[in-house]
Amino acid sequence: MSPSSASRRRVLIMGAAGRDFHNFNVAYRDDEGAEVVAFTAAQIPGIEGRLYPSELAGPLYPDGIRIHSEDDLEALIASQKVEEVVFSYSDVSHEAVMHQASRVLAGGPDFTLLGPGSTALRARVPVVAVCAVRTGSGKSQTTRAVARILRGWGRRMAIVRHPMPYGDLALQAVQRFESFDDLAAADCTIEEREEYEPHLATGSVVYAGIDYGAILERAQQEAEVILWDGGNNDLPFYVPDAHITVADPLRVGHETRYHPGEANLRSAHIVVINKVDSAAPAAVEELERTIHALNPNAGIVKAHSPITIEDGVELEGKRVLVVEDGPTLTHGGMGYGAGVVAARRAGAQLVDPRQWAVGSIKEVYERYPHMEQLLPAMGYSEVQREELAATINSSDAEVVLIATPIDLRKVIDLEVPAYRAGYELEEVSEPGLAELLERALPVLKSSPPNT
Repeated sequence: MSPSSASRRRVLIMGAAGRDFHNFNVAYRDDEGAEVVAFTAAQIPGIEGRLYPSELAGPLYPDGIRIHSEDDLEALIASQKVEEVVFSYSDVSHEAVMHQASRVLAGGPDFTLLGPGSTALRARVPVVAVCAVRTGSGKSQTTRAVARILRGWGRRMAIVRHPMPYGDLALQAVQRFESFDDLAAADCTIEEREEYEPHLATGSVVYAGIDYGAILERAQQEAEVILWDGGNNDLPFYVPDAHITVADPLRVGHETRYHPGEANLRSAHIVVINKVDSAAPAAVEELERTIHALNPNAGIVKAHSPITIEDGVELEGKRVLVVEDGPTLTHGGMGYGAGVVAARRAGAQLVDPRQWAVGSIKEVYERYPHMEQLLPAMGYSEVQREELAATINSSDAEVVLIATPIDLRKVIDLEVPAYRAGYELEEVSEPGLAELLERALPVLKSSPPNT
């Protein structure tokens, strides 16, 4: 018989539809001494107001768990008699974490951060994890580079992506994507497609979802190595045998000021300093000194992310609206990305889309005023995708430059000529990723692949 609610410690989990669900699943779902009375949600538009369903929450939670807005934190602490609040989302400054802690402590509960020892699951096969110090540092192209190395070594690989469960949570417990048709069948958002499509295009299988214990069981049945593709600057959900962290010289200092990016830097076996072709040499040197000071045993790889525009399109003198990766620009705090760099180098006139923004796109600009001459590719719902298209189509742009990992032309209706800007990791130092990965996990290359 389950213990009475009155005898269980009352817990609230602060999250953003990802780490929070994982922390619940591994640390609280089967804990008869604790009762999670609510989740709060931040960062991602429109995810509050939902229910973490009983199918996922388990037998201790027959009615599921309600997800509230983080704005309601103090009221929930009081009304639900919360005794402990667990902070469970990423890419926030250390100062911001402690502001949230102060909100909690003022109401009486304990404030908790769960570490990898409580939340990282151990796989039966080797795990290579790619994480970062900040959103937008270059995880995606680094993960693709690692995947090429593993394929070159003849390894059967499953890529497991950090969660993005923005739809029907019960249906998203375990997701396996092998084709573009799978993405359509799952009604994936723009944000999900940005992460999955580039992997599928190279023949990789991608897993994602909510229950990462169940995902792990599925993935390690078909793969001899798991490649963890991190989100934001979060810690890996699986214990990594080789931990790669990407650092950004365009935001020097952020590697020690953001949670949990600093922990990723300190625990990495390999640190990739990306964008060295765009950063000042002094910034690269300063970042390298910080890495040596915090993690002297880590191998360092320096890399470019060269940008190419499809079809060799001529942009000089044209009014160009640049569409960039949404999370990188919003809670990632970047003022520009690869598309802006490419457009400026091509001599384009950047269009400021703010005056044409509608609906939730307009609200995004109000919330993140640092964005100016670019458009974040927000598409967490069908309505938001329609608003994104309306913003683009009503602008006075002559050309749209799409600098997102997916081809937006396939998911929204554009009336303006559009071209894609792409980028891949280009290593410029020795030893490179392959050699450092082999040092960290020699079994991946030295032992014969299983067939």
